[in-house]
This record gives sequence, C-alpha cells and structure tokens, in this order.
Amino acid sequence: MDGNNPAGTEFSFSLGMERLAVTGLRWLFARATKLYGNSTKLISWAFYLLSPRSRFSIPHTSVALLARPHKHKIPKIIWQTNYTDRVTIAVYFNYLCNRWLSPTYAYRFMDTAERARFINEHFPGHVAEAYGKLQIGAAQADLWRLLVLYRFGGVYLDIDAHVAWPLGLAIDPELNELYILHRGGKLSNYFIASVQENPNLALAIDAVLQNIEHPTTSNIFELTGPAVLQDVLSNSSVPTAPYEITCYQGSFTNEFFQYVDHPQGKWVRVQDKVRAIKC
Repeated sequence: MDGNNPAGTEFSFSLGMERLAVTGLRWLFARATKLYGNSTKLISWAFYLLSPRSRFSIPHTSVALLARPHKHKIPKIIWQTNYTDRVTIAVYFNYLCNRWLSPTYAYRFMDTAERARFINEHFPGHVAEAYGKLQIGAAQADLWRLLVLYRFGGVYLDIDAHVAWPLGLAIDPELNELYILHRGGKLSNYFIASVQENPNLALAIDAVLQNIEHPTTSNIFELTGPAVLQDVLSNSSVPTAPYEITCYQGSFTNEFFQYVDHPQGKWVRVQDKVRAIKC
C-alpha cells in the first residue's frame, strides 16, 4: 500500500477532526453540567433555610430508566455509598443528575451497615477482619468500592460526584476498566469503572489490605484512598479519561450539605481526632 495515499490521509484528517469535535462537544456539555450544578446550590440554600430538617431518600436499588441491549463489557450498574440514605436536597439533586445522564444503568446504594454486611458475606476472613479495623467511614468506603467492583463490576461514583457526559457514551463498550485523571494528572478513586474480577483492582485491594495490616501513615488519602490507586497503577497502561470531560465533584453539593447530619464531620478533620485503624 502506498504510504502517501491521499485518500488515506484525507480519511485520517477527517477522523481526527471528528474526534476533536466530539471532545469539544463533551467539554461544552461538561461545563454546562457543572454550571447547572453550581446554580442549583442557590435553590438548595433557600430550601434549607426554609426547611432545615427536610431530607430526601436515596433508593438502595433502582432499575435502569431505559431498557437497552447490554453491549458493554463493564456492567451497567452505578454503585454509591454514604453514611445515610436520607440526604439534603443538594445531594439529591446530584443523585438525580447521575440518573438522568445514565438512563441505561441500574443503581445500587449501600449505607454504613449495608457495607459491613456486604463485606462479611462476600469477603469473610482476613478481608472482613481488615475492614473491621477501619474506624472512619471514608476509609471504609475506599476499600468497599474496590471490593464491590471486583465482585460485581460496574461504575463507582462518590456521593458528591456527577458524570459530565452520558455514562453510556463516556465508557467505550470494549473497555474492561476506566479511571479518571484528576488535577496534576493523578489517578483518582471518586470514579472507577471496571469489569468483575479485574486483576488491577485485585492489586489495589491487596495494597490497601497491606496498609491496614502494616500502616506507615494515618492519612486516609494515602492509607486507603487515591494515592493507593496511583501507586499501584501509575506504571500500567490502564485506560484513563480527564475528569474535566468525564466526572466532577462538588458541583451540586458541598461539605455542609453532605455532612450536615454526620456526627463526626468530613474525614479530613475526623482523622485528626480518630485513629483510622484500631490498635
């Protein structure tokens, strides 16, 4: 084949322009979604001032809003967790955004008690024992997300994270996993998409268990959080996507709305008062 084939060059140019256009569209859509989320905070504050005790229920199980043939390797299930399923309107707006932008995905939610039951049922023994040593909810959620994706597959989102592009389009059907690159090009764990029994998740799980059994830090970010994922997978050629066109945090909600009913507050301050791991 002639390497200087004009037809081939024209096709490559057209394909490149198409990809550029799609990326531009995703960026505009993502920014619009973020702007919309920020604008709802005004409604959330007004609603809270008028009715500070009102809460909305996050369903623990919800089927896909639209039935479509499942062509993705990664199961079409969104997983989330929180210390309670009774949330402020800001967190509920965030939940609704994810449901609207992932209509072909089922939804699963677990609170603190359900997380513990899941671990004991599916990972009895040393994994459950290690999980039981974690005393801060954020650290428990860090390990749980890896375990639930390893067991069932799907997409994990933090309770304050929202997708910035329809999820069925953001994840290529042929992918076995997808991670996001956050600021500084570092891997984050507030969005993880994976097939069942992913060996890379197994490596991350083993690293977290090692940190729990032989801790060298009390910082949750490094003990069980994003730093573990970065250390384990940074030298691997795992598929990634920039967070700016994939998934944001905090557009709809903030620390107050998320932790208003939490007896301890946000983990970054709790870890200064409570040991992350039982002695």
